[in-house]
Amino acid sequence: MTTFVDRVELHVAAGNGGHGCASVHREKFKPLGGPDGGNGGRGGDVILVVDQSVTTLLDYHHSPHRKATNGKPGEGGNRSGKDGQDLVLPVPDGTVVLDKAGNVLADLVGHGTSYVAAQGGRGGLGNAALASARRKAPGFALLGVPGDLQDVVLELKTVADVALVGYPSAGKSSLISVLSAAKPKIADYPFTTLVPNLGVVTAGSTVYTVADVPGLIPGASQGRGLGLEFLRHVERCSVLVHVLDTATLESDRDPLSDLDIIEEELKSYGGLDDRPRIVVLNKIDVPDGKDLAEMVRPDLEARGYRVFEVSAVAHTGLKELSFALADLVAQARAARPKEEATRIVLRPKAVDDAGFTVVREDDGLFRVRGEKPERWVRQTDFNNDEAVGYLADRLNRLGVEEELMKAGARGGDGVAIGPEENAVVFDWEPSVMAGAEMLGRRGEDHRFEAPRPAAQRRRDRQAERDEAEQAYEGFDPFD
Repeated sequence: MTTFVDRVELHVAAGNGGHGCASVHREKFKPLGGPDGGNGGRGGDVILVVDQSVTTLLDYHHSPHRKATNGKPGEGGNRSGKDGQDLVLPVPDGTVVLDKAGNVLADLVGHGTSYVAAQGGRGGLGNAALASARRKAPGFALLGVPGDLQDVVLELKTVADVALVGYPSAGKSSLISVLSAAKPKIADYPFTTLVPNLGVVTAGSTVYTVADVPGLIPGASQGRGLGLEFLRHVERCSVLVHVLDTATLESDRDPLSDLDIIEEELKSYGGLDDRPRIVVLNKIDVPDGKDLAEMVRPDLEARGYRVFEVSAVAHTGLKELSFALADLVAQARAARPKEEATRIVLRPKAVDDAGFTVVREDDGLFRVRGEKPERWVRQTDFNNDEAVGYLADRLNRLGVEEELMKAGARGGDGVAIGPEENAVVFDWEPSVMAGAEMLGRRGEDHRFEAPRPAAQRRRDRQAERDEAEQAYEGFDPFD
C-alpha cells in the first residue's frame, strides 16, 4: 500500500478569543476603586508553512481535523488573558491551497512560505478598557469572537526541473534510478510506479531534480487510470522528457504512436505548450530496440525533437542526456524573473464604503451584513441590558439606523444582523435611539463621583428644608 498522498481535504478551526472580564477594584477603605476587568486573549491561528523535510500529505489524510487553542478570559486586577497558541502545520513544497469550490487561495512554493488558513478570534475587551469619561463604571465586558472554521483542499504539485513522461513500463523508473541516487520500485508490468519519484542529478556545475510521473495512458486527462491524479505534478517542471519504449512487446504500439498519444494527453490537460521537449529512445540494449530506434529517429528529428538513444540497463548515452538536460534547466532558470523583495500592498477603503450593507429580502426582513456589525453582535452578552445598549450605540454611530430608514424600514419591521444561518433578529423601533431612554446614562455610577465639600452639603440640606417648608405653608390638617 502506498504512503504517498498528494490531495487531502483539511478541516481547520482557529482558536476562540477569550471573554473580557467585568470587575471592580476593591480594597480596604476603598470598596469601589473603579473598573479593573482585563481583556480576553486572542485565539490561535492555523498556519500552513512549507517544510522541505515533508514530502507527502499523509498525516492530514489520517487526521484531517486540526484546531488551534483558545485564548484565556481576562481577570480582575487588569490581568489580560493569555493568547492562544498558533497551530503550525508543515506542508510539502509545491502545495496549493484551494477552497471547496476549487478556487486557489494560496500557492506555497519555497521553504518557509506560509498561509493563514484560519484566523483566531479577537479577545473581548474588559470593562477597564471600556471605561471613558462618559462611562466611568461599565457593568459589562465584551465576549470573545469565535475563531474561523474553514474547509480547505491541499493539492501537492511536485517541484522538479525535469519531468519524465511516457507509457507504463517505458523505463522511466529505471532511467531515474541510474541518473540519480533514487531507488524506485522497478518491474516489467504496467502501473508499477504508483507515486511520483524524485531524483537529484548533478551534471557539471548544474544540480537539478528529475520527477518520474507515472500512470499516463490514453484518456488519462479525462480521469482514466492514474494519469489524472499525477498530471498535476508535471505543471511545475521546466523540461519534459518523453521516454519511449523501443522494445515493447505489445503489437499495437510503437514509439511514434506512443509519443502522439502522450502529447495529446498533455495538450488536453493544458498549460504545457511552452515547455521544451526531449525524446529519449530507451532500451536500445535490446537488439530489436536498437533497430527500431534507428528507424524512428529521423522522423522524430524531422518533427523538431532532440533525440537521445539510451539504455538504463547498460548505462549507454546517459552522460550526454544528463548534460543536455542541465543546459535546458540552466536556460529555464535564467529566463525566470528575479524574485523581488516582499512588497506591502495597501488597499485603502473606498470613500463611500460604509462598512456594511442593508438589503430588504423577499419576506420583508431587512438584513444587515458587514464585518463590524456582525463582529459586534458576536461580542455582545444579550443577558446584560447595558451591553445591549452599548451595541445599539455602536450600530447607531456606524449609521445602521439611518440606512434602515433609507431602505424603507418602519417601526416593527424585522431586522437581522448576520448571515441567515447565524443571525440576531429583532423588531426595529426607530423611536428608541440606541436604547438611551431604556437604559438612561449607562455606565455612570454616583458612587464613583467625587464627594461634595461640607459647605455645599450644608447649602443643599438648607435648600431641601426651605423647599419642604414652602410645601407645607398654609396647610391646615383640620380643614
